[in-house]
Amino acid sequence: MGVLRSTELWLGLARGMMGQALGLPSPWEHSIRAFEARDRRRAPVQGAIVFVGSSSFTLWASLEEDLAPLPVVNRGFGGALIDDVVRYADRIVVPYQPSAVVLFAGTNDISGPRPASADYVAERFDAFVAKVRPAIPEVLIFYVAITPSRARWHLWPLAMEANRLIEARVRADAGLRFIDLGRFLLGPDGMPDREFYRRDGLHPNKSGYRIWAREIAFSLHHEPALMEKLGVSD
Repeated sequence: MGVLRSTELWLGLARGMMGQALGLPSPWEHSIRAFEARDRRRAPVQGAIVFVGSSSFTLWASLEEDLAPLPVVNRGFGGALIDDVVRYADRIVVPYQPSAVVLFAGTNDISGPRPASADYVAERFDAFVAKVRPAIPEVLIFYVAITPSRARWHLWPLAMEANRLIEARVRADAGLRFIDLGRFLLGPDGMPDREFYRRDGLHPNKSGYRIWAREIAFSLHHEPALMEKLGVSD
């Protein structure tokens, strides 16, 4: 990642997090408008795979390279809550008419001084599906489970419960998929392996993103109809 781009990402993240802490109603509006301005300059290809969610996607600067030859559009923004993703789906998901959506959100909802409940996170996942599916009936939606981290290890039981509730929903719906990265990120001691995380103990580093890319690509490639639609051969 270039120094300028990296600085822009971290400044945008800090700006949104400050707005979130102050209780502003739309702390990530600046990020969404930046996407829309970028789209006006160069519209993304229709029918690609849209990645949407919070900062682990936001900071994944090598996503297109890591998932090649799959056509992907990264619309991760800031430290988004899952409800932020629901709010903006009609602006940063639906317009691209994707063949598949990969969602990573919920981890920020269960952090902070007043963590949301696992039921809340699962219900907002339902809301995301309900917002996207009517506009793109054939879309496949992949949920990347909340991942373990040392920075939020005390919240891991809550995260696992949210993951469990969402996985149960996925199993009951032929148009949903569940990707669990957790077991690949733990060390021999059962704790998140520092080898895969940045110094903050929360976000993936390059080694971590290699695992994310490998497992997400594996799940996507195991969808023959999706690969055919995208014109990608295994």
